[in-house]
Amino acid sequence: MTKLASDTAMVLAAGLGKRMRPLTAAQPKPLVRVAGRPLIDHCLDKLADAGVARAVVNVHYLADALEAHVKARTDAPLAGISDERDLLLETGGGMVKAAPLLPDPFFCINSDNIWLDGPRDVFAELSAAWDAERMDALLLLVPHARAVNYRGEGDFHLDPRGRVTRRKPGRIAPFIYSGVQLVSHRLLRDAPQGPFSTNVLWQRAIDEQRLFGISHTGVWFEVGDPKAIAPTEAYLSRG
Repeated sequence: MTKLASDTAMVLAAGLGKRMRPLTAAQPKPLVRVAGRPLIDHCLDKLADAGVARAVVNVHYLADALEAHVKARTDAPLAGISDERDLLLETGGGMVKAAPLLPDPFFCINSDNIWLDGPRDVFAELSAAWDAERMDALLLLVPHARAVNYRGEGDFHLDPRGRVTRRKPGRIAPFIYSGVQLVSHRLLRDAPQGPFSTNVLWQRAIDEQRLFGISHTGVWFEVGDPKAIAPTEAYLSRG
């Protein structure tokens, strides 16, 4: 059994959920239900099943409802709330703000993620591939054939050593970022102040050849808008 590289995950749950309107007019996107459960519960269930003992959740949009929901779960590994009520910090800024609550390294997952594991759960897969000496972050990437509902051009390439490079403009890339990664605090060093995207930190890591990835061996679902919910539920109902 693979020893996990971290016992803690940050769950990014502070976004505005604009693409999921009108379902997010009166509720935050992490509370939108898919297959009978709020999106964030799918994530927290995965963490608990994998043995990730602690989760830090950031909040901004309709934060009171989201905070009450995650605190009411007695079976979920909630360790803290990173409060962004006053200012939405985006993905990179959100990690930086939560860093004092997070060990080195830590898992980071988007709260709107749904996936099916392959032979091992994704946290064990990332842990088995993790090399703290070489990596600032390790991304879980999905080949197009394993990405349900996805219609985009992909995000990244992987070289034979697992190093990540970006898709070139006007081209197709074979891998899509799943919203799951394993992150060293080294990635967060000298970060910008205020709101910014994780892409800023990833680009520096790419330039330094310290951004790596692995290919997901299960199935991943793009659940970005209301139209994606029914096909996702239909796939999941088939077992």
